Amino acid sequence: MLESVPDTSAAAAKTRSRKPRLDRVLADALDLAREAVEEAGDGIGEHLGVEAETERVVTHYFECTLPGYRGWRWAVVLTRAPRARVATVSESALLPGPNALRSPTWVPWADRLQGGEVGTGEVLPTEDDDDRLMPAYQLSDDEAVEDITFELGLGRERVMNREGRAETAQRWYDGDRGPNAPISEAAPAPARCGTCGFFLPLAGSMRLAFGACANLYSSEDARVVSADHGCGAHSQISEFVDTTPQGVEKSEVIYDDEGSELL
Repeated sequence: MLESVPDTSAAAAKTRSRKPRLDRVLADALDLAREAVEEAGDGIGEHLGVEAETERVVTHYFECTLPGYRGWRWAVVLTRAPRARVATVSESALLPGPNALRSPTWVPWADRLQGGEVGTGEVLPTEDDDDRLMPAYQLSDDEAVEDITFELGLGRERVMNREGRAETAQRWYDGDRGPNAPISEAAPAPARCGTCGFFLPLAGSMRLAFGACANLYSSEDARVVSADHGCGAHSQISEFVDTTPQGVEKSEVIYDDEGSELL
């Protein structure tokens, strides 16, 4: 039994890629196309052109004048049966043109959410497969250990893994509480948080790099700062700069008496 083999020659490829011939009967049926699109909707403008889709199938395009639909086009597809001289309407629709004004591509909420956007009263569920977390303990081969862990409910159910901690540390370090923040660069060079008495180091692997500021008078109070962050409220600031009245620069005293009234 012989099987047909697809023709892969250059001539066959050229034939397949050749644009279909415009059917003259369908191209001349402009009045029929306009009637069809007027039944479909409003805002019908000028005829923009006609394109051949396949053999005996063409699409007529009309300008859309509806407000808010800049660049859109009304499209009417016409066809006819073989050897027939009468065109029939296949379908009509409002379609965007090459320069159409369209809404932005939809982005799922989980991808649109930015850091710090969860506010008061809002709830953000954490996925079970969040790549920042891992089980708080690794399963043991000892069934007795598993039984005790289950009964006592030791620790948290999940903790941050190495990848999650590294991502967090980098975000904090590059943010407003890192060494390159404006307040840190403006502070005296030795006035780093790691040597400040108000610096409370974090626990675990973050201890050496980050801590919480506990200085009531600092703008960083109750915030996590890097150990090489700094501000002008360091506990030993007097050792780094002259804080005596003679050492503090005073601005020029200016009196504004324009608003004064003689009594």
